[in-house]
Amino acid sequence: MSLKAILFDFNGVIINDEHIHLQLIDEILIQENLQPQKLQERQTCLGRSDRACFQELLANRGRVLTEESLNQLLSRKAEAYLLELEKLEKLPIYPGVEDLIYQVRSQNINLGLVSGALSKEIEFVLHRTKLTEYFKVIVAGDDITTSKPNPEGYLLAVERFNQKYPELNLQPQECLAIEDTFAGIQAAKQSQMKVIGVANTYPFHMLQRCCNWTVDYLTDLELERVQNVFSGKEPQPSVSEC
Repeated sequence: MSLKAILFDFNGVIINDEHIHLQLIDEILIQENLQPQKLQERQTCLGRSDRACFQELLANRGRVLTEESLNQLLSRKAEAYLLELEKLEKLPIYPGVEDLIYQVRSQNINLGLVSGALSKEIEFVLHRTKLTEYFKVIVAGDDITTSKPNPEGYLLAVERFNQKYPELNLQPQECLAIEDTFAGIQAAKQSQMKVIGVANTYPFHMLQRCCNWTVDYLTDLELERVQNVFSGKEPQPSVSEC
């Protein structure tokens, strides 16, 4: 078995924007005459789609919305997010992202992206950073009805790779996911993928026990060692449940 594809998460792995999302969610809750997020709710939202977060936050406050009303909230939040990014002279892309992408491409490994973020948010960032062409498959939050930790997004990414490149015959076990949250890690593991945890959102020691590999920064990732595990040249690292 070889490593055929690496699937990136987006928020918290490619772009350092979690604080922007949390702030905008609070602003929308306040505009709706609701209390902002509690600390535990903020932790719960990490790694999950805006749809899943708003549904839970509103339910916790006794508010029931129609699908149309929920979609309007999501659209307002997405527009506000793009406006915030447009104010920035340089987007807060994590160090090592571009270097890792070039390294992966030199090894003829396919690149994909699986995120709960909306398509227009992902497209805006990838366009601004000139990274669009490298991600052959993108699964966004508006492509699926579920949210991480459900594995649907990762499994759909594999399906799309095989639709686009039938000769690849990609299996989930031949993929590596890069995640920063427990919801994302669980989603990748449930889809039978190996996972790299990058300590952008949670401390290294918290991720280490439930990822195949853990790094403080993407620049610390030793791609050759990872490939050796996939090819059977090195033993697989032990993994515990998150």
